[in-house]
Amino acid sequence: MKVFIAGLPLEVDEAELSAVFGDFGPVRSLRIIKDRETKESKGFGFVEMVNEDEAKEAIRCMNGASYYGRRITVNVAEDKGPGFNAGGAGGANKGGFRRN
Repeated sequence: MKVFIAGLPLEVDEAELSAVFGDFGPVRSLRIIKDRETKESKGFGFVEMVNEDEAKEAIRCMNGASYYGRRITVNVAEDKGPGFNAGGAGGANKGGFRRN
């Protein structure tokens, strides 16, 4: 089961987050989303856990909890489907501004 985490403190790294979720059960994969240019954390990420019940327990225990003084949101990650592309639809509209 894939879990979404938002509100992550910027100082948290993947090893630490893996250890935190590992307290609930085996972690299959983990990724903190980072800015392409600065390589700094964007404050959110995804954890995929082996066991669905353990993932649900992690969500129940961690959602709304304080982590390094920041309130985090933890819930089931939405499946965006095979057509989802965070960079835009088929590469269209790349860049930040639209000029008419």
